[in-house]
Amino acid sequence: MPLALLALAIGAFGIGTTEFAVMGLLPDMAAGFGVSIPLAGYATTLYALGVVIGAPLMTALGTRFTRKQMLMLLMGLFIVGNLLTGIAPSFGIMLAGRIVSAFTHGAFFGIGALVAADLVAPQKRASAISLMFSGLTIANVVGVPAGTMLSQQFGWRTTFYAITALGVIGLLGIVKLVPAQRARAASPIGSELAVFRNPQVGLAMLMTILGFGGVFAAVTYLASMMTEVTGFAPSSVIWLTAIFGLGMVGGNLVSGRFTDRAMMPMLYVSLTGLALSLAAFNFTAHNKIAATVTIALIGVFGFATVPPLQKRVMDQAAAAPTLASAGNIAAFNFGNALAAWLGGVVISAGLGYTAPNWVGALMTVAALAVAIFASGLERRQTGRGQVVATGLPGKVADEPVPAAQS
Repeated sequence: MPLALLALAIGAFGIGTTEFAVMGLLPDMAAGFGVSIPLAGYATTLYALGVVIGAPLMTALGTRFTRKQMLMLLMGLFIVGNLLTGIAPSFGIMLAGRIVSAFTHGAFFGIGALVAADLVAPQKRASAISLMFSGLTIANVVGVPAGTMLSQQFGWRTTFYAITALGVIGLLGIVKLVPAQRARAASPIGSELAVFRNPQVGLAMLMTILGFGGVFAAVTYLASMMTEVTGFAPSSVIWLTAIFGLGMVGGNLVSGRFTDRAMMPMLYVSLTGLALSLAAFNFTAHNKIAATVTIALIGVFGFATVPPLQKRVMDQAAAAPTLASAGNIAAFNFGNALAAWLGGVVISAGLGYTAPNWVGALMTVAALAVAIFASGLERRQTGRGQVVATGLPGKVADEPVPAAQS
Protein backbone atom coordinates (compact mmCIF):
# COMPACT_ATOMS: atom_id res chain seq x y z
CA MET A 1 0.00 0.00 0.00
CA PRO A 2 1.23 3.56 -0.77
CA LEU A 3 2.96 5.49 2.01
CA ALA A 4 0.45 8.32 1.53
CA LEU A 5 -2.13 6.10 3.24
CA LEU A 6 -0.04 6.48 6.40
CA ALA A 7 -0.52 10.26 6.29
CA LEU A 8 -4.27 9.82 5.98
CA ALA A 9 -4.27 7.31 8.83
CA ILE A 10 -2.34 9.76 11.05
CA GLY A 11 -4.97 12.43 10.46
CA ALA A 12 -7.70 9.87 11.09
CA PHE A 13 -5.97 8.89 14.34
CA GLY A 14 -6.15 12.45 15.64
CA ILE A 15 -9.77 12.89 14.60
CA GLY A 16 -10.70 9.50 16.04
CA THR A 17 -9.10 10.35 19.34
CA THR A 18 -11.03 13.60 19.74
CA GLU A 19 -14.29 11.95 18.69
CA PHE A 20 -14.14 8.92 20.97
CA ALA A 21 -12.07 10.25 23.89
CA VAL A 22 -15.15 11.88 25.40
CA MET A 23 -16.62 8.49 26.31
CA GLY A 24 -13.81 8.07 28.86
CA LEU A 25 -13.71 11.75 29.89
CA LEU A 26 -17.44 12.33 30.33
CA PRO A 27 -17.62 11.94 34.16
CA ASP A 28 -14.60 14.25 34.66
CA MET A 29 -15.94 16.84 32.21
CA ALA A 30 -19.36 16.78 33.87
CA ALA A 31 -17.80 17.27 37.31
CA GLY A 32 -15.47 19.99 36.06
CA PHE A 33 -18.31 22.11 34.69
CA GLY A 34 -20.84 21.11 37.34
CA VAL A 35 -23.36 19.56 34.93
CA SER A 36 -25.17 16.21 34.79
CA ILE A 37 -23.92 13.20 32.82
CA PRO A 38 -26.75 13.42 30.22
CA LEU A 39 -26.02 17.14 29.75
CA ALA A 40 -22.30 16.46 29.42
CA GLY A 41 -23.28 13.96 26.73
CA TYR A 42 -23.92 16.97 24.49
CA ALA A 43 -20.14 17.06 24.01
CA THR A 44 -20.76 13.96 21.87
CA THR A 45 -24.13 14.97 20.44
CA LEU A 46 -23.06 18.44 19.29
CA TYR A 47 -19.79 17.11 17.91
CA ALA A 48 -21.74 14.69 15.78
CA LEU A 49 -24.14 17.41 14.65
CA GLY A 50 -21.14 19.58 13.81
CA VAL A 51 -19.94 16.82 11.49
CA VAL A 52 -23.38 16.66 9.86
CA ILE A 53 -23.44 20.41 9.19
CA GLY A 54 -19.75 20.79 8.45
CA ALA A 55 -19.38 17.93 5.98
CA PRO A 56 -21.42 19.47 3.12
CA LEU A 57 -20.26 23.02 3.87
CA MET A 58 -16.57 22.19 3.95
CA THR A 59 -16.89 19.88 0.94
CA ALA A 60 -18.57 22.63 -1.06
CA LEU A 61 -15.70 24.93 -0.10
CA GLY A 62 -13.32 22.19 -1.21
CA THR A 63 -14.43 22.44 -4.83
CA ARG A 64 -12.19 25.53 -5.01
CA PHE A 65 -9.08 23.61 -3.91
CA THR A 66 -7.25 20.41 -4.69
CA ARG A 67 -7.99 17.56 -2.33
CA LYS A 68 -4.55 17.84 -0.75
CA GLN A 69 -5.01 21.55 -0.08
CA MET A 70 -8.40 20.85 1.46
CA LEU A 71 -7.01 18.12 3.72
CA MET A 72 -4.35 20.58 4.95
CA LEU A 73 -6.98 23.26 5.64
CA LEU A 74 -9.15 20.79 7.53
CA MET A 75 -6.31 19.68 9.80
CA GLY A 76 -5.53 23.32 10.58
CA LEU A 77 -9.13 23.89 11.65
CA PHE A 78 -8.99 20.67 13.70
CA ILE A 79 -6.00 22.07 15.63
CA VAL A 80 -7.86 25.31 16.42
CA GLY A 81 -11.01 23.51 17.57
CA ASN A 82 -9.25 21.17 19.97
CA LEU A 83 -7.13 23.94 21.45
CA LEU A 84 -10.31 25.95 22.09
CA THR A 85 -11.88 22.94 23.79
CA GLY A 86 -8.89 22.53 26.06
CA ILE A 87 -8.72 26.15 27.21
CA ALA A 88 -12.50 26.68 27.46
CA PRO A 89 -13.47 28.59 30.64
CA SER A 90 -17.14 27.53 30.43
CA PHE A 91 -19.27 24.60 29.32
CA GLY A 92 -20.67 26.58 26.39
CA ILE A 93 -17.25 27.52 25.02
CA MET A 94 -16.11 23.91 25.40
CA LEU A 95 -19.06 22.85 23.25
CA ALA A 96 -18.15 25.54 20.72
CA GLY A 97 -14.64 24.11 20.48
CA ARG A 98 -16.11 20.66 19.91
CA ILE A 99 -18.24 22.00 17.07
CA VAL A 100 -15.28 23.73 15.42
CA SER A 101 -13.21 20.54 15.45
CA ALA A 102 -16.25 18.58 14.27
CA PHE A 103 -16.51 20.72 11.14
CA THR A 104 -13.31 19.09 9.88
CA HIS A 105 -14.38 15.50 10.48
CA GLY A 106 -16.84 14.70 7.70
CA ALA A 107 -14.96 16.43 4.92
CA PHE A 108 -11.62 14.93 6.02
CA PHE A 109 -12.86 11.35 5.96
CA GLY A 110 -14.97 11.90 2.85
CA ILE A 111 -12.15 13.47 0.85
CA GLY A 112 -9.55 11.18 2.43
CA ALA A 113 -11.52 8.09 1.41
CA LEU A 114 -11.51 9.27 -2.21
CA VAL A 115 -7.78 10.00 -2.12
CA ALA A 116 -7.13 6.57 -0.59
CA ALA A 117 -9.24 4.86 -3.25
CA ASP A 118 -7.41 6.71 -6.04
CA LEU A 119 -4.04 5.52 -4.73
CA VAL A 120 -4.72 1.82 -5.43
CA ALA A 121 -6.19 -0.47 -8.07
CA PRO A 122 -10.02 -0.60 -8.26
CA GLN A 123 -10.21 -4.11 -6.76
CA LYS A 124 -8.35 -2.90 -3.64
CA ARG A 125 -10.31 0.25 -2.91
CA ALA A 126 -12.26 -1.05 0.09
CA SER A 127 -9.00 -2.27 1.63
CA ALA A 128 -7.41 1.16 1.10
CA ILE A 129 -10.41 2.86 2.69
CA SER A 130 -10.25 0.49 5.66
CA LEU A 131 -6.52 1.24 6.07
CA MET A 132 -7.25 4.95 6.23
CA PHE A 133 -10.02 4.31 8.74
CA SER A 134 -7.60 2.14 10.74
CA GLY A 135 -6.25 5.41 12.14
CA LEU A 136 -9.72 6.01 13.57
CA THR A 137 -9.88 2.52 15.07
CA ILE A 138 -6.31 2.53 16.42
CA ALA A 139 -7.22 5.76 18.16
CA ASN A 140 -9.51 3.68 20.34
CA VAL A 141 -6.70 1.28 21.25
CA VAL A 142 -4.05 3.91 21.94
CA GLY A 143 -5.48 7.44 21.80
CA VAL A 144 -8.65 7.03 23.84
CA PRO A 145 -7.14 4.99 26.72
CA ALA A 146 -4.17 7.38 26.81
CA GLY A 147 -6.57 10.31 26.85
CA THR A 148 -8.53 8.76 29.71
CA MET A 149 -5.30 8.19 31.65
CA LEU A 150 -4.18 11.78 31.07
CA SER A 151 -7.56 12.99 32.26
CA GLN A 152 -7.41 10.94 35.45
CA GLN A 153 -3.84 12.03 36.21
CA PHE A 154 -3.72 15.64 35.05
CA GLY A 155 -7.30 16.65 34.22
CA TRP A 156 -9.40 16.32 31.09
CA ARG A 157 -8.03 19.52 29.54
CA THR A 158 -4.61 17.88 29.18
CA THR A 159 -6.19 15.30 26.88
CA PHE A 160 -7.30 17.99 24.45
CA TYR A 161 -3.88 19.62 24.51
CA ALA A 162 -2.41 16.26 23.50
CA ILE A 163 -5.01 15.92 20.74
CA THR A 164 -4.01 19.37 19.47
CA ALA A 165 -0.43 18.10 19.19
CA LEU A 166 -1.71 15.07 17.24
CA GLY A 167 -3.36 17.47 14.82
CA VAL A 168 -0.02 19.19 14.18
CA ILE A 169 1.60 15.82 13.43
CA GLY A 170 -1.26 14.92 11.11
CA LEU A 171 -0.92 18.20 9.22
CA LEU A 172 2.80 17.65 8.71
CA GLY A 173 2.15 14.11 7.49
CA ILE A 174 -0.30 15.31 4.86
CA VAL A 175 2.09 18.04 3.69
CA LYS A 176 4.98 15.59 3.30
CA LEU A 177 3.35 12.35 2.15
CA VAL A 178 0.15 12.96 0.17
CA PRO A 179 0.98 13.45 -3.53
CA ALA A 180 -0.68 16.57 -4.89
CA GLN A 181 -1.23 15.04 -8.33
CA ARG A 182 -3.41 12.31 -6.80
CA ALA A 183 -5.38 14.74 -4.62
CA ARG A 184 -7.21 16.48 -7.42
CA ALA A 185 -10.15 18.82 -6.98
CA ALA A 186 -13.74 17.70 -6.69
CA SER A 187 -16.27 17.88 -9.51
CA PRO A 188 -18.33 21.08 -9.89
CA ILE A 189 -20.86 21.44 -7.08
CA GLY A 190 -23.79 20.97 -9.48
CA SER A 191 -22.50 17.55 -10.51
CA GLU A 192 -21.84 16.66 -6.89
CA LEU A 193 -25.42 17.50 -5.91
CA ALA A 194 -26.90 15.69 -8.89
CA VAL A 195 -25.82 12.25 -7.66
CA PHE A 196 -28.43 12.52 -4.89
CA ARG A 197 -31.09 11.97 -7.55
CA ASN A 198 -30.18 8.30 -7.33
CA PRO A 199 -32.43 6.94 -4.54
CA GLN A 200 -29.84 4.28 -3.73
CA VAL A 201 -27.51 7.04 -2.46
CA GLY A 202 -30.14 8.15 0.03
CA LEU A 203 -30.90 4.59 1.09
CA ALA A 204 -27.20 3.92 1.64
CA MET A 205 -26.93 6.98 3.87
CA LEU A 206 -30.00 5.88 5.83
CA MET A 207 -28.29 2.52 6.45
CA THR A 208 -25.31 4.46 7.78
CA ILE A 209 -27.39 6.65 10.11
CA LEU A 210 -29.24 3.73 11.65
CA GLY A 211 -26.49 1.10 11.53
CA PHE A 212 -23.39 2.75 12.91
CA GLY A 213 -25.46 5.10 15.07
CA GLY A 214 -26.41 2.10 17.16
CA VAL A 215 -22.80 1.82 18.38
CA PHE A 216 -22.89 5.28 19.94
CA ALA A 217 -26.08 4.61 21.86
CA ALA A 218 -23.99 2.27 24.00
CA VAL A 219 -20.45 3.69 23.98
CA THR A 220 -21.37 7.31 24.76
CA TYR A 221 -22.39 6.22 28.25
CA LEU A 222 -19.91 3.34 28.53
CA ALA A 223 -17.92 4.82 31.45
CA SER A 224 -21.04 5.40 33.54
CA MET A 225 -22.50 2.01 32.63
CA MET A 226 -19.36 0.12 33.56
CA THR A 227 -18.88 1.91 36.89
CA GLU A 228 -22.50 2.20 38.00
CA VAL A 229 -23.93 -1.10 36.68
CA THR A 230 -21.07 -3.54 36.15
CA GLY A 231 -19.09 -2.44 39.19
CA PHE A 232 -15.75 -1.64 37.53
CA ALA A 233 -13.49 0.91 39.17
CA PRO A 234 -13.16 4.21 37.25
CA SER A 235 -9.55 3.31 36.39
CA SER A 236 -10.82 0.23 34.51
CA VAL A 237 -12.41 2.43 31.86
CA ILE A 238 -8.93 2.86 30.34
CA TRP A 239 -8.47 -0.78 29.42
CA LEU A 240 -12.17 -1.29 28.61
CA THR A 241 -11.96 1.41 25.95
CA ALA A 242 -8.76 -0.24 24.68
CA ILE A 243 -10.63 -3.55 24.30
CA PHE A 244 -13.37 -1.75 22.39
CA GLY A 245 -10.69 -0.21 20.19
CA LEU A 246 -9.01 -3.55 19.49
CA GLY A 247 -12.34 -4.92 18.37
CA MET A 248 -12.77 -1.92 16.08
CA VAL A 249 -9.34 -2.43 14.50
CA GLY A 250 -9.97 -6.11 13.81
CA GLY A 251 -13.50 -5.62 12.51
CA ASN A 252 -12.48 -2.76 10.22
CA LEU A 253 -9.50 -4.52 8.62
CA VAL A 254 -11.24 -7.88 8.14
CA SER A 255 -14.31 -6.18 6.74
CA GLY A 256 -12.19 -4.23 4.25
CA ARG A 257 -10.92 -7.46 2.72
CA PHE A 258 -14.33 -9.13 2.55
CA THR A 259 -16.06 -5.97 1.30
CA ASP A 260 -13.80 -6.05 -1.77
CA ARG A 261 -15.18 -9.54 -2.48
CA ALA A 262 -18.84 -9.31 -1.44
CA MET A 263 -20.03 -5.95 -0.16
CA MET A 264 -23.70 -6.54 0.69
CA PRO A 265 -23.20 -9.95 2.36
CA MET A 266 -20.52 -8.34 4.53
CA LEU A 267 -22.95 -5.58 5.44
CA TYR A 268 -25.68 -8.08 6.37
CA VAL A 269 -23.31 -10.06 8.60
CA SER A 270 -21.91 -6.99 10.37
CA LEU A 271 -25.31 -5.41 11.03
CA THR A 272 -26.77 -8.68 12.33
CA GLY A 273 -23.80 -9.25 14.64
CA LEU A 274 -23.98 -5.66 15.90
CA ALA A 275 -27.71 -5.84 16.66
CA LEU A 276 -27.27 -9.08 18.60
CA SER A 277 -24.29 -7.72 20.53
CA LEU A 278 -26.11 -4.54 21.55
CA ALA A 279 -29.19 -6.47 22.64
CA ALA A 280 -27.04 -8.86 24.66
CA PHE A 281 -25.27 -5.95 26.37
CA ASN A 282 -28.44 -5.24 28.35
CA PHE A 283 -27.86 -8.50 30.19
CA THR A 284 -24.09 -8.96 30.04
CA ALA A 285 -23.52 -5.47 31.52
CA HIS A 286 -24.24 -7.00 34.93
CA ASN A 287 -21.23 -9.34 34.75
CA LYS A 288 -17.65 -8.10 34.39
CA ILE A 289 -16.35 -10.89 32.14
CA ALA A 290 -19.45 -11.00 29.94
CA ALA A 291 -19.50 -7.21 29.67
CA THR A 292 -15.86 -7.14 28.56
CA VAL A 293 -16.49 -9.71 25.83
CA THR A 294 -19.56 -7.82 24.63
CA ILE A 295 -17.66 -4.53 24.46
CA ALA A 296 -15.13 -6.21 22.16
CA LEU A 297 -17.90 -7.64 19.96
CA ILE A 298 -19.59 -4.24 19.63
CA GLY A 299 -16.24 -2.88 18.46
CA VAL A 300 -15.76 -5.72 15.96
CA PHE A 301 -19.21 -5.64 14.39
CA GLY A 302 -19.63 -1.87 14.72
CA PHE A 303 -16.59 -1.04 12.62
CA ALA A 304 -17.09 -3.99 10.31
CA THR A 305 -20.01 -1.94 8.97
CA VAL A 306 -17.79 1.01 7.97
CA PRO A 307 -16.06 -0.23 4.76
CA PRO A 308 -19.25 -1.60 3.15
CA LEU A 309 -21.32 1.43 4.15
CA GLN A 310 -18.74 3.88 2.79
CA LYS A 311 -18.06 1.89 -0.38
CA ARG A 312 -21.79 1.49 -1.06
CA VAL A 313 -22.23 5.25 -1.21
CA MET A 314 -19.08 5.78 -3.28
CA ASP A 315 -20.18 3.13 -5.79
CA GLN A 316 -23.68 4.57 -6.14
CA ALA A 317 -22.31 8.12 -6.55
CA ALA A 318 -19.33 7.17 -8.70
CA ALA A 319 -19.90 9.92 -11.28
CA ALA A 320 -19.20 12.72 -8.75
CA PRO A 321 -18.46 11.16 -5.38
CA THR A 322 -16.86 13.88 -3.25
CA LEU A 323 -19.98 15.38 -1.66
CA ALA A 324 -21.68 12.00 -1.32
CA SER A 325 -18.61 10.52 0.34
CA ALA A 326 -18.40 13.39 2.84
CA GLY A 327 -22.17 13.29 3.22
CA ASN A 328 -21.98 9.67 4.27
CA ILE A 329 -19.46 10.59 6.97
CA ALA A 330 -22.01 13.17 8.08
CA ALA A 331 -24.59 10.39 8.09
CA PHE A 332 -22.36 8.33 10.40
CA ASN A 333 -22.28 11.23 12.80
CA PHE A 334 -25.93 12.16 12.50
CA GLY A 335 -26.62 8.60 13.60
CA ASN A 336 -24.12 9.06 16.44
CA ALA A 337 -25.84 12.28 17.56
CA LEU A 338 -29.29 10.73 17.34
CA ALA A 339 -28.22 7.65 19.28
CA ALA A 340 -26.36 9.65 21.96
CA TRP A 341 -29.37 11.93 22.40
CA LEU A 342 -31.83 9.03 22.58
CA GLY A 343 -29.51 7.29 25.04
CA GLY A 344 -29.58 10.38 27.26
CA VAL A 345 -33.38 10.54 26.98
CA VAL A 346 -33.89 6.98 28.23
CA ILE A 347 -31.39 7.49 31.05
CA SER A 348 -33.10 10.73 32.10
CA ALA A 349 -36.42 8.89 31.99
CA GLY A 350 -35.15 6.64 34.77
CA LEU A 351 -34.69 3.50 32.66
CA GLY A 352 -31.10 3.03 33.79
CA TYR A 353 -27.65 3.14 32.22
CA THR A 354 -28.23 -0.07 30.20
CA ALA A 355 -31.32 1.30 28.45
CA PRO A 356 -29.30 2.96 25.62
CA ASN A 357 -28.27 -0.54 24.49
CA TRP A 358 -31.87 -1.25 23.48
CA VAL A 359 -31.90 2.01 21.52
CA GLY A 360 -28.79 0.89 19.63
CA ALA A 361 -30.11 -2.60 18.95
CA LEU A 362 -33.38 -1.26 17.50
CA MET A 363 -31.56 1.26 15.30
CA THR A 364 -29.28 -1.47 13.92
CA VAL A 365 -32.21 -3.80 13.15
CA ALA A 366 -33.82 -0.94 11.24
CA ALA A 367 -30.58 -0.47 9.25
CA LEU A 368 -30.56 -4.14 8.32
CA ALA A 369 -34.15 -3.83 7.07
CA VAL A 370 -33.18 -0.82 4.91
CA ALA A 371 -30.18 -2.73 3.49
CA ILE A 372 -32.35 -5.69 2.51
CA PHE A 373 -34.93 -3.36 0.95
CA ALA A 374 -32.30 -1.43 -1.04
CA SER A 375 -30.70 -4.59 -2.35
CA GLY A 376 -34.07 -6.05 -3.34
CA LEU A 377 -35.06 -2.83 -5.10
CA GLU A 378 -31.81 -2.87 -7.05
CA ARG A 379 -32.32 -6.47 -8.13
CA ARG A 380 -35.87 -5.74 -9.29
CA GLN A 381 -34.67 -2.74 -11.32
CA THR A 382 -31.95 -4.85 -12.92
CA GLY A 383 -34.39 -7.67 -13.61
CA ARG A 384 -36.69 -5.30 -15.49
CA GLY A 385 -33.75 -4.16 -17.59
CA GLN A 386 -33.66 -0.71 -16.05
CA VAL A 387 -30.49 1.28 -15.66
CA VAL A 388 -29.29 3.10 -12.58
CA ALA A 389 -28.87 6.84 -12.98
CA THR A 390 -25.40 8.19 -12.52
CA GLY A 391 -26.85 11.36 -11.04
CA LEU A 392 -25.46 13.60 -13.80
CA PRO A 393 -28.01 15.58 -15.77
CA GLY A 394 -28.85 13.94 -19.05
CA LYS A 395 -26.77 10.80 -18.44
CA VAL A 396 -27.43 7.26 -17.41
CA ALA A 397 -25.07 4.39 -16.87
CA ASP A 398 -24.44 1.99 -19.73
CA GLU A 399 -25.31 -0.89 -17.42
CA PRO A 400 -26.52 -1.29 -13.85
CA VAL A 401 -24.04 -0.23 -11.18
CA PRO A 402 -23.00 -3.34 -9.23
CA ALA A 403 -23.63 -3.11 -5.49
CA ALA A 404 -22.72 -6.53 -4.16
CA GLN A 405 -19.26 -6.83 -5.56
CA SER A 406 -16.38 -4.69 -6.78
